[in-house]
This record gives sequence, structure tokens and C-alpha cells, in this order.
Amino acid sequence: MELTSKQRAQLRGIANTLDTIVIIGKDGITENLIKQANDALEAREIIKCRVLENSLLTAREACDELSRLTRSEQVQVIGSKFVLYRQHYDKSKRKIELLRDKPGKKPKDD
Repeated sequence: MELTSKQRAQLRGIANTLDTIVIIGKDGITENLIKQANDALEAREIIKCRVLENSLLTAREACDELSRLTRSEQVQVIGSKFVLYRQHYDKSKRKIELLRDKPGKKPKDD
């Protein structure tokens, strides 16, 4: 699933109020950290992560790797923090309703 710019903006707004729940330290991305991120994505759909200064990874590298391993979408990377989103597979358990593009609407010509 590829996020549109409007959906990404919506998720960035939601992420502003979130606490950081996944912290990547000197050990980098371990199996335990992947499980923690997967469990958090399953429960919340959106998570905020932080890379500590003693980590060998940059926030961008950690975001790329963790999003690949958890099959989630990258929302944003700012400084040492990043946000991941994964829509719940069960529609009845979804907590976030993403904006949809209006059908038939054409982009403006300026």
C-alpha cells in the first residue's frame, strides 16, 4: 500500500501527539526489537521510534530497515525520530481511517 501525500500529512498530524515507544540503541535492530515494533503496529497501527546517539544507524537507515522488516509504511523521519504506519488487515479492528482521494476529481491546472 502506497500512502498519498494527504494520507502522509494526516498520519504526521496523528504522530505529533504520540509518545516514542520503540528505541533503537547500540545493538541496532534485533529480533526482539522487530517483535516489539510488530506488536506495537498490530495494536496501534502507527508508532514513533527513536534512534539513540550511540547507535551505529542513522534515523533514515533504521527507518528503512525497520519498515522493510515489519512491512510497514514510512511516514516521516525528523532528526533522530521516525514514524511507521501499518494498516490493520481486519477492517473492524482499524483505529485510523485514512483519507481517500475523491473519485473523478482531476488535479487543477495552474
